[in-house]
Amino acid sequence: MEAMRPDLSVHLLEVSCFLSTFVTDNGWNFCTMKEIIQKTLLVLGLSLATCGMPTVAQSLDQAKKLYNEGQYAEAKPAFEKLVKRVPSNASYNHWYGVCCYHTGDMETAEKHLAIAVKRKVQESYRYMGEIYYSTYRFAEAEEMYEEYIELLTKKKNDTEEFEARLDQIVKAGRMMDRVEQVEVIDSVVVDAGELLDAYVLSEESGSLAPYHRFFNTAEPSDGVVYMNQKSDRIYYARQTEEQGMNLFSQSKLMERWDDEKELPAVINGTGDEGFPFVLSDGVTLYFASTGEGSLGGYDLFVTRYNTNSDSYLSPEQLGMPFNSPFNDYMMVIDERKQLGWFVSDRYQPEGKVCVYLFLPNTEKRRVESEDEELKRSLAKLTPIDASWKMDADYSEQIELAYTEIPYGKVERRQDFVFPISDDLIYYTLDEIQSPEAKRMYERARSASQEIATLDRQLSDWRKAYTQANNARKEELRPEILAAEERLKSLWEEPKEWEKRARNAEIRHLNGE
Repeated sequence: MEAMRPDLSVHLLEVSCFLSTFVTDNGWNFCTMKEIIQKTLLVLGLSLATCGMPTVAQSLDQAKKLYNEGQYAEAKPAFEKLVKRVPSNASYNHWYGVCCYHTGDMETAEKHLAIAVKRKVQESYRYMGEIYYSTYRFAEAEEMYEEYIELLTKKKNDTEEFEARLDQIVKAGRMMDRVEQVEVIDSVVVDAGELLDAYVLSEESGSLAPYHRFFNTAEPSDGVVYMNQKSDRIYYARQTEEQGMNLFSQSKLMERWDDEKELPAVINGTGDEGFPFVLSDGVTLYFASTGEGSLGGYDLFVTRYNTNSDSYLSPEQLGMPFNSPFNDYMMVIDERKQLGWFVSDRYQPEGKVCVYLFLPNTEKRRVESEDEELKRSLAKLTPIDASWKMDADYSEQIELAYTEIPYGKVERRQDFVFPISDDLIYYTLDEIQSPEAKRMYERARSASQEIATLDRQLSDWRKAYTQANNARKEELRPEILAAEERLKSLWEEPKEWEKRARNAEIRHLNGE
């Protein structure tokens, strides 16, 4: 028998699929009787003409089999052809959308699953909810899951798993509303197994080592061992028979690691715990957990040891941007450097993670804005420069992040960074030798401060303007315009005064 023409094979696959899945596990395909008759006649005519129906059925069965086995990349081409032939078909859009979702093409997945949702394909609600959740559209995700649970309830299906997921979504939405203002100054994507290469701690902050290397074991583990600055105490996670990965500590006694202690149940819960780090105070413990309260995978938590009661306080879950619907772990804060790191696999390919470098806050500061897109951007950290202060230069902090600082080393005071030449940089006003240059540089700093203050004032006025009535808007409009003009006139002043100060200092140093 001659091979079937490719275009005819695709067409028969389309029609055969249409008929054989009129009623699917995802709900009804809503079609008119006229469409059914037309499709049936077409199948019969083409089958008589080609005698190729067994080949088509085999192709369809193979595509559905691959789909049901979770081999979405292999099943995707067949469903893509079908959805191009009949763009409005609910089942085709659902199957293709699910294949796109599992192969990482979220934009295409959302487009086709939206069509299936409109046609009430049950499982499409869940997948759309997951897409909204992963893109921080938590209100839309909540709506999708509520409708999905309602459909399951009508069919008397168990909804416990999905109600728990809905709780996560609601919690994530509240977290984004309270997103913390954090300056994330740098990020680097690395292999997951090499993430510690991005951490360069001052000696005072202790050290980190891969679990398998520290304990010299061939046992596969992506765990991390934290050792304090005195090198007499370690924290780590290892597998347990009862509860998966739990956190432990050990002390060094007579030059040997001994006295292993499992951390209490308030820390080691029902999930996996790992990636410990202890501040130099010896009592503040950061760790990651997949247990109750996690938004998805590992989430970051902090707890403190109470020396009076010899116990740990109930762990506090960190907010956004530190935690996300993805895996977030290995929080480290180097108090000497005044820098922090954490790891996330959000929006990363398999096997890769992103290590974020940030400036720790002495106290939490929420983002004071009603701008939903701004909050979403700051929570997602896409892009990270959305968290930067205007005209901030983080080059010194980034360089410091990769600088080793031995214990006891006195760091140089740095009020600012004022480069005079490639070999000479000033960090305080006292270092500027020329009185003229010092006055000019003070003018530059004053202009920068005025710009920052004016920018904050403008932000407040603009926010007030969007919420004001017409009368108040008329009052605010000239103030906003005047401030914008003033800001525009000031914009180049810091650079100009800094340039003059540099030239004056160079003349002074040259004896001119």
